[in-house]
Amino acid sequence: MPSTYSVPLLTTDPQRLRLQTLQTEFCNACNLIAPIAQQHRCWHRVTLHHLAYKVLREQLPDLGAQMACNAIYAICRAYRTLYEHPLSKWKNLPSDVALPHLHFLPSAPVYFDRHTLSIKDNTLSMFTLEGRLRFQLQLPLEVTERFASQRLREIILLQINQQFVLNFIFLDLNEAAQSNAQDEWPEYLLTIEADLEEQSDNIKT
Repeated sequence: MPSTYSVPLLTTDPQRLRLQTLQTEFCNACNLIAPIAQQHRCWHRVTLHHLAYKVLREQLPDLGAQMACNAIYAICRAYRTLYEHPLSKWKNLPSDVALPHLHFLPSAPVYFDRHTLSIKDNTLSMFTLEGRLRFQLQLPLEVTERFASQRLREIILLQINQQFVLNFIFLDLNEAAQSNAQDEWPEYLLTIEADLEEQSDNIKT
């Protein structure tokens, strides 16, 4: 089986609107945190949490405590990708060179964890700004067994062609931690070079 298992969500119009609202607010959170990470050259999750969490909770209180933590994770992951991705021109950037500013587009994914999403008895429960949404799932037996035997690396909500999809990315128990360098460069992530920010010249890696 592949390391990623995708689950399309069959949503009603009100449910889709709630997921879109969550995606927008999560994107806003990432763009709020990104300048803090850039200024402090910090993509260590615990350290960035101390720097950004209070500001994030004050300015976007509806996002909730755990989703705020997930947004901080998304920023740390993005900056690690910036430094590790083989196609990035900022790979191994010297410490005396200013970091580029990362900007998340509205299509950016939402990261969930076991506190904000759960599956029990084929019922998926997931956080939104207006309360939990629940979906009935019919998961194949091999997928159910995989949930029981392997730990999840990430749970990501994406919107693809107007449909929301959840990607469950597994990490084998006997597998070393996977590097973000293995990932494709995200289409939703823009970089703005420090010396071009005043000109608002968005440059994509």
